[in-house]
Amino acid sequence: MTGDLLFPACQPRCIRQMAVGDGHILHVEECGPHDGVPVLFLHGGPGAGCMSEHRRLFDPAVYRVVMIDQRGAGRSLPSGELGANTTLDLVADLDYVREALGIHAWIVFGGSWGSLLALAYAQIYPENVLGLVMHGIFLGSREEIVAYSRDLGKLLPRQERGDPLAVFARIILHEHAERATQAARVWLDYQRNLIGKEPLDAPPNGMQQARARIQMHYLTRDCFLMPGQLLAGIDRIRHLPAIIVQGMADPVCPPPAAEALHRAWPEATWVPVASAGHDALSPAMARACVKALGWVVECVESID
Repeated sequence: MTGDLLFPACQPRCIRQMAVGDGHILHVEECGPHDGVPVLFLHGGPGAGCMSEHRRLFDPAVYRVVMIDQRGAGRSLPSGELGANTTLDLVADLDYVREALGIHAWIVFGGSWGSLLALAYAQIYPENVLGLVMHGIFLGSREEIVAYSRDLGKLLPRQERGDPLAVFARIILHEHAERATQAARVWLDYQRNLIGKEPLDAPPNGMQQARARIQMHYLTRDCFLMPGQLLAGIDRIRHLPAIIVQGMADPVCPPPAAEALHRAWPEATWVPVASAGHDALSPAMARACVKALGWVVECVESID
């Protein structure tokens, strides 16, 4: 690893566009050796897409990392498409890609929205999961979503009333293009402010607008999950090696969700990272996530 605790930048070994049905075409990248330890990387958002920087969390000599831009996200097509775009659709896509790539089972690595999708996938396909590394836990509960959007109402025009997230969703998803773009920019800047980033210096581009659309689609529908669904399904994956890495100063996915997950799943290894925030690429979180993946690999190898 380099001095910033990340592995050197690398290029994908293979890039594919994979049709998964319903008109959706996924952007799929593979990094590392074909015979490496298989790892599925799940990006955040929902709708964020994978970034090249994410590859630096994985030793390119050890891991066969599969990175998928989920339906409508990133470089997947059609960009921002909401039809046939639910959590269950995304889960089915992941296993379609696994089978298409000839991978028997893999370690699932995901943070934020990716941690939710990791849990949902593992609970449906436990036989295809070797272990899990999750960070910045998000369970998709109404309480988490309300807390996340608590200050959004301050950004609404005075004449707008009601649930601020629902108002933004109506504008972004259903208003004319100019007003939808303006609202998407406000929403994206709201998110950037939470993690200490500067506002966008230009109107959102196509990928950014797609991200806003997909987030509105999921967050206003409780991420297409039943209340408490992921905690109720822990018994299906309790036997799997798993690590929960949580930044204790995470403003986006605060510790209570991770703590609730660990209470439901005490067998999972709990790794609180003091004073760390949401970004898995920050030094403290990167160190913890890289170590966590190594621990899970050791557990898998000891079981084998």
